[in-house]
Amino acid sequence: MKALVKIGGSLLDDAASRRDIARQIAAVTSGSAASGVAVTVVHGGGKQMTRFLSERGIESNFVRGLRVTTDQTLDAVLKVLAGTVNTQLVAALGVAGTRAVGLTGVDAGLAVGEQLDPELGFVGRVVSSDARLLDTLAGAGYVPVIACVAGGAGGEIYNVNGDSMAVAVASNWIVDRLVFLTDVAGVLDSSKSIIPQLTIAGCRELIDSGVASGGMQAKLNAAMDAVAHGVEEVRIVKGSDADIVMRVFAGEQIGTRVVSEAISQ
Repeated sequence: MKALVKIGGSLLDDAASRRDIARQIAAVTSGSAASGVAVTVVHGGGKQMTRFLSERGIESNFVRGLRVTTDQTLDAVLKVLAGTVNTQLVAALGVAGTRAVGLTGVDAGLAVGEQLDPELGFVGRVVSSDARLLDTLAGAGYVPVIACVAGGAGGEIYNVNGDSMAVAVASNWIVDRLVFLTDVAGVLDSSKSIIPQLTIAGCRELIDSGVASGGMQAKLNAAMDAVAHGVEEVRIVKGSDADIVMRVFAGEQIGTRVVSEAISQ
């Protein structure tokens, strides 16, 4: 099995949480019960970015939920997201017994981007992804850890939304499972109950009815994009729940599962 785990930056800001997630990923990739699971990690770091900029007197501005990325902001993206956050996670995975390798989308064409909107500055959208490096690393027993930075065709560097990066890499690496570690336990229906399984049609219905909006709407759009491009299933779960990564890969029906068409649980 090939899988991609996308970790929100808030889960990595606390050292104890970072170590716990690293422990779980190590168990999934090396445990005898999970033999054959190759995992790539994509991570965010928005909370750390905002704090870094604030400490330097730089205001964080957002348009449609995306951080406006100026020259100063892009420099911070490289220092914090591709630097501190990535290295801290790689170090935690190493202590947990995983042979982790820190990367960005710039490396070997993992994520090639273009400017999303001039109003947003150096914010990009991924237009292509070359996953051959992931096959090479995973085949040798390494766990790639990718920061959400893409390279442009002309040498540009772009700040990329974490969910978009995860979907682009997962789709091109053709993973069996994409796991979003979020701050919610799953997708909720109109009565605030977790929906165990959703199809693309079900996701669209939730969005069109207004039940799913804001951050969850964006998450469902990402999930639909992933399954439409060949990812077998997307799982949306709460990253702070006990042993959540291990439980997902052990087959526990937890959180919300998004698939292209309805299938039996």
